[in-house]
Amino acid sequence: MQTVFKSLMLLLEQANARFRVVTHALAGKSEDVALARGTEVGQGAKALVCEIHGEGAQARWVLAVLPADRKLDRQRLAQALGGHKAKLVDAAVATELTGCEIGAIPPFSFQSALQLVLDPELVERYDTIAFNAGRLDASILLDSQDFLAIAKPQLVRMSCPA
Repeated sequence: MQTVFKSLMLLLEQANARFRVVTHALAGKSEDVALARGTEVGQGAKALVCEIHGEGAQARWVLAVLPADRKLDRQRLAQALGGHKAKLVDAAVATELTGCEIGAIPPFSFQSALQLVLDPELVERYDTIAFNAGRLDASILLDSQDFLAIAKPQLVRMSCPA
């Protein structure tokens, strides 16, 4: 089985993306990871796996990506996607859907069942985004426009001040 890190590397290399890999010590908080990467906290792409519920419709999974210095407005996310409720999934479900442990999830979906949604504030604020690359000891710094072109996320304003 190919790891998420290897899948990311292959995807970015094939797309001729402008990126670099930074290896660092394991860090749990966004502030600590940003320090290790040499980036601002807000440049970090926080990726959260959510379950969206709607009227009578089957629940669906979403990978919500927002600046690491912001928090997710779950109600705003649900409404933007035609639902009435959004909740964070438990760690086991997140790992099953992404192939990563919590904290290592990159802002890319490699599963059709997991819809990728991006708060555009991240790429509006920064020309380069940073994210854990499927591992807690490696990050990728990626050109924001390359990210948009490769990942093709749905844009949804869904964050609020932390």
